[in-house]
Formats: sequence, structure tokens, C-alpha cells
Amino acid sequence: MSTNKSAFIPVRQVGQLLFLSGQTCRKDGKLLFTGKVGKDLTTAEGEKAAEQCMKNLIEQLELYLGTLDKVKNIVKVNGFVQTKEYFTEQGVVMNAASRLLLKTFGKERGQHARSAIGVESLPGNSAVEIEMIVEISHK
Repeated sequence: MSTNKSAFIPVRQVGQLLFLSGQTCRKDGKLLFTGKVGKDLTTAEGEKAAEQCMKNLIEQLELYLGTLDKVKNIVKVNGFVQTKEYFTEQGVVMNAASRLLLKTFGKERGQHARSAIGVESLPGNSAVEIEMIVEISHK
């Protein structure tokens, strides 16, 4: 029997790339926004959920690197938004996460490629989950 409590790790480094596992909109161990955006939650609440997900990703990045100064580029962000059928504002929801990256890292390091995907359900009924790929410097 395995003693490993989790089958995944929050960050996986391959060369100068960091692959950050998906983060939900938890704060202090509690999901802040649950349910489907466009049904149980407004688009604005979805944006707040996406922003919290990104705060959690930035926190994981800083824990792993020790400092955010080692971030060379935010390469790619994949956002999953739990939505009702026919909801089409996933990009609007994810804009909040993208804005936080630009605010944190500036245009030069923070601008990134992105996907915003609507899904039927997410772990714990979280409204949003985001994963990210980051390039780090050789410092």
C-alpha cells in the first residue's frame, strides 16, 4: 500500500519550464465560489473565482521558486469554467486571471497564451480551475 497521500504534485519542472497543477478558488481551505457560472453564479462572481485561482497559482509558484523574480515568462494559462449549457462568457471570466498576471509580472513577463474552456463539473463543485505553464530564468 502506498503512503503517498496524493498522486500529483503542485509544480513539475522540466528544464526551464514549470507546469503548475490546476488550482481551484480556495482560500484558507474553503472554496469561495461553487456551482455553475451563468446559473448559480454571475459572470462577475466567476471572475472573482478566477482571480482567486490565479492568486493560488502565484502562491504555489512563489513557494516553489522562493521568489517571483525567477519568473521569465508566463507561457500558457488553461482555464476551466464550470458553466450552464450554452454559456459563452468563459473568456470574460478568465480575463480576471489574466489581468492579475499582467499586474503581478508586467506586460513583458506576464502576457501569455490562454484557453478558456466551459466544463460540466469541477472538483468539489468549484466554479473555476486554472493551470499554468511558466518559464523560469537560469538565475
